[in-house]
Order: sequence, then structure tokens, then C-alpha cells
Amino acid sequence: MKVVIKNKFFSLGGSSSVKNENGEDVFFVKGRFLSPTHVKWVCDKEKHKLYKVRNKWFNFINERAYVYEGKTKVAKVKHPLFSGKKFVVEGYKEEILINGDFFSAQSTITRNGKPVGTINREFAVVNDTFTLEAEEKDMPFMIALVIAIDNILDKITKTR
Repeated sequence: MKVVIKNKFFSLGGSSSVKNENGEDVFFVKGRFLSPTHVKWVCDKEKHKLYKVRNKWFNFINERAYVYEGKTKVAKVKHPLFSGKKFVVEGYKEEILINGDFFSAQSTITRNGKPVGTINREFAVVNDTFTLEAEEKDMPFMIALVIAIDNILDKITKTR
């Protein structure tokens, strides 16, 4: 399955649309207004909350974001200080790495060492757009990972 995640231009909370290749809404990302940890929810078409993504309160060395399913933290996404273009997912039931050129164009998502998805990032002056390709059953969690990485990158670019 392939989806396009596009940050909304006018959104006080940082919401995004998630559309399939036919331009139909398949998921939604809802942000919270005035959220110091940039809380966002990945929701299905009926707007039921599937995953919550939020940044860590204070990041000094390694920027990180957390992914929750309900009230349970299921993953921590980290960008280690000298890791280059790599993002590490910890605490998830399987080993997941996001590696590639996420700062400019393309990254590969691997699970237990095997490729399971790709992320392409398009830069725009106003809002970022991501194309995510992964198995349909994995799509909500993969969208949550993209949102977590986008939160981390937004934090990095604002502090450096």
C-alpha cells in the first residue's frame, strides 16, 4: 500500500492528511493546539485514535519521540547524536531501523533486518509531504513512525 502524508498548511495543531494513490482519505493525523510535546494522533477513516505520537519533554543529546497505542508506550524513536541519517526504534516487539537519506529524499524501513517499507520526503516552502509505502496491515504504525520522525526533525531544525 502507498499513502501520501501531507502536513496541512493551515492547522493550529499540526494536523496532516493521509491519502491513498487515488487521493482518497485513508487515515488522519490530528494534532493538539499549543502542545509543548507536539502530541499527534494517527486515526482511522472514522477518526478513531489508533496511535499517539509525542516528543520527549526534554531532549539534550538524543532527540526522541514516543509512540503509544492507547495508554501503552509501544515504541521510542531516537535519532542518536552521531548516527547520521539513521533513526532507531526501541521498545517495539521487533527491531526496526529507519535508514537512508531522510533529511533530503528517501529512507528504508527495516524490520529484523528485512526491508518492509520506504519513505520519500518532498520538501516544500510551507509544508512537508511524505510518501510511505508498506504493507497495509502495518500502515497505521508506519504512519506513526513517520510522524515521530517529522516531529524530531522539526525539533532539530528549530534548535540548531
